[in-house]
Amino acid sequence: MDLNTDGRRTSCGRVLVNKPELLSPAGDMKCLEAALAADCDAVYAGCDRFGARAYAGNFSSDELIDAIDRMHIFGRKLYLTLNTLIKPDEYKELYSFMKPFYRAGLDGVIVQDLGVVSLLKNEFGDLHIHASTQMSVSSAYGAEFLRKHGISRVVTSRELSLKELCEIRAHSEVELECFIHGAMCYSYSGMCLMSSFLGGRSGNRGRCAGPCRQPYSAGGIKDSYLLSMKDLCTIDILDELINAGIASFKIEGRMKSPAYVYGVTGIYRRCIDLITENKNESYRPSGNDRKRLTDLYSRGGISEGYYNKRNDKTLITVEKGAYKRKDTGDTEIKRKRFLLKGKLRAYAGQEMVLSVEPVTRPGMDVTVTGDMVLKAERHPMTQEDFKKQLIKTGDSDFMFEGLDIDTDGCSFVRVASINGLRRRALEEIKERITNDHKRSL
Repeated sequence: MDLNTDGRRTSCGRVLVNKPELLSPAGDMKCLEAALAADCDAVYAGCDRFGARAYAGNFSSDELIDAIDRMHIFGRKLYLTLNTLIKPDEYKELYSFMKPFYRAGLDGVIVQDLGVVSLLKNEFGDLHIHASTQMSVSSAYGAEFLRKHGISRVVTSRELSLKELCEIRAHSEVELECFIHGAMCYSYSGMCLMSSFLGGRSGNRGRCAGPCRQPYSAGGIKDSYLLSMKDLCTIDILDELINAGIASFKIEGRMKSPAYVYGVTGIYRRCIDLITENKNESYRPSGNDRKRLTDLYSRGGISEGYYNKRNDKTLITVEKGAYKRKDTGDTEIKRKRFLLKGKLRAYAGQEMVLSVEPVTRPGMDVTVTGDMVLKAERHPMTQEDFKKQLIKTGDSDFMFEGLDIDTDGCSFVRVASINGLRRRALEEIKERITNDHKRSL
């Protein structure tokens, strides 16, 4: 381990220069909302087919398209898990399965099957393809081989050390994605057939039964969790991983709760920001962070995985193989909203006009025209009357931070007309923001 001029540890001899992507699990829309609320950079999600978590909530095709749009509204990314081995008779379905997601602007696909890589490159040439951890990439040779065959990112094997990751970085230009938190596998990534042999449920088809989490007897030890790994937690070595030049930090957990996704993502978000934005200060995670991460979910404790250890018995739970989590109280997860500024003009005898502009993206305003404004016979609408209706954005992705109402003080408009005007404005602003990501075939 090298030291830079201010004495901080720098893996691979690098100085802190990159801010890695924080990639969170989204087993369903509630988990996606939790990841967004905790300020992730991207999520990975599965649809109802071809994913390595067949028992997760997963998304329907329509839900996934909505999720892609939602992530893009906030400037975030969504990667689809297409990370199972595909049977020959299933290939003909892949094109029609992928087409709507590609057109919606899907940011990338996580793949295990080399045949799928070939199909995606032929049919969806500009789509980013990530090699799943199920591909068991554990060397620079493997990473470079995949890069030359169209892979833009490799999700490395969980079993690699920090030194081995640095070797790959030194000899390949492919992006690396590494797990920083969550479940560990006793076997080599992507090479376990235990579930398939024992119960006919293949992990390579997304149906692992988790036989390594069961008690076994061996060498005089009875009914102990000899194959059950503690959960990975890298909160104490985040600076080392950042210095190693890892492009994406991945949190495991597509079968876990929104509270888990929100809590874990939020803690790692804060720590990553602290490290990368305060480069001249020493990084020290708090004991409360470790406790909170352990309480949210762990199997017999946490460890740093293989990054700085090899064949260490402290990585195994032995006595505690069951899923453990403490009641940390109700977690309120507020839906993330995209902030808008609005201006309404309502004068009797003229059409209503509503202009809407994103707060963080000036110049992307839209203007919509509504019904004719009537002259009030008794009770003209005030600015507050108009604002009260316009501000009701419901369960949409948007919220008004400010509303400027320009009215003559003698006007009347039906509530339904105001609601319709607002609805059309929000639909148009959503389309304008997401259109940059859309593709055609």
